[in-house]
Amino acid sequence: MVNSNANALGIIFPNSYDSLVPELVGERLMASIPFASRYRMVDFILSSMVNSGIDNISIIVRKNYHSLMDHLGSGREWDLTRKNGGLNIVPPFAEKTVKVYNGRVEALASILDFLKGQKEKYVVMSDTNIAVNFDFKAMLDAHIASGADITVAYAKEEIADCFKKEYGIKKDLYYTLSIEDGRVNEIQINSKADGVQNCSMNIYIMEREQLIENISDAFVRGYVYFERDILAPQLDKFNVQAYEFTGYLARINDMKSYFDENMKLLNDENLDNLFSGNPVYTKIRDDNPTRYISGAKAKNIMAADGCVIEGEVENSILFRGVKIAKGAKVKNCVLMQDTVVEEGACVENIISDKKVTISAGQSVAGSDTFPVYIPKYKTV
Repeated sequence: MVNSNANALGIIFPNSYDSLVPELVGERLMASIPFASRYRMVDFILSSMVNSGIDNISIIVRKNYHSLMDHLGSGREWDLTRKNGGLNIVPPFAEKTVKVYNGRVEALASILDFLKGQKEKYVVMSDTNIAVNFDFKAMLDAHIASGADITVAYAKEEIADCFKKEYGIKKDLYYTLSIEDGRVNEIQINSKADGVQNCSMNIYIMEREQLIENISDAFVRGYVYFERDILAPQLDKFNVQAYEFTGYLARINDMKSYFDENMKLLNDENLDNLFSGNPVYTKIRDDNPTRYISGAKAKNIMAADGCVIEGEVENSILFRGVKIAKGAKVKNCVLMQDTVVEEGACVENIISDKKVTISAGQSVAGSDTFPVYIPKYKTV
């Protein structure tokens, strides 16, 4: 891990965009959704902050946060078990002023006293619906060099199809940017424009004192969203600079994108692009390496530790402890932790949540455009 500390504290919003994947967040939040066979979505942003020298990180949770607390623990795996700073998880109702927030303004207003007591000059804010190996130190350096009031990270992408459809618009907002000479001159909210757009990654850097002042003013006015209510109407007042991210980015927009982004990692180039930078840390589960029993067939899979494979598996992501029995066939699937596919069962194009059992002889199939989701603990 990086030893030199950055003069910045991190703030993570783990519930942002929960409404996009309601199936996966019934008992968890976006931050604790499993991804890439052994990780959770929060691991990528949290590890990126730690690798960039940010060692004072607060996570402001809204609901369904027990799985996240279980995953993060004291923050030991991220070297965040510290006397000063370290990992700070802020649950709702922890203090009289803390409530279940809707947007970033309300979330940040609930920790204003905490922010006032910190020493770092800058604040780095991020959501957790993206899996990315991000260099926050480089962005912070660019922010300081530009003299900006606020710097926002963006990536050139097409707007996801689910956002362009009326029924796909959820209460969570997404933003695209108009940029001229590096400065943001317009923020579009829930745009349906075609072609490649400057899509905000919802990663921001600004001075801590300025953030406190802006949030205090916005909260008393009843504002909710940082981008919509503070930034967008005042782009002529604030110098908002854009920071382009050109690396590998997996963005979770709906169940289809969750399935697709996992499956993309079966391509070695994508896998290398996501993990070849700084290391991504996660909770350790002491388990045996994956075992391939005599007669097993495996082709193009990503398997975490603790798996036992006796049957046939192809083009699939297997999380920790998955068991594929003799005679079972698995193809184009994302099988979460401790899923069991019993003898003779056949599954294709499915997403199974934790501790799902596919009974012997059963056949379950979706399509590549509509993968079937099986909820946690279910037996099919």
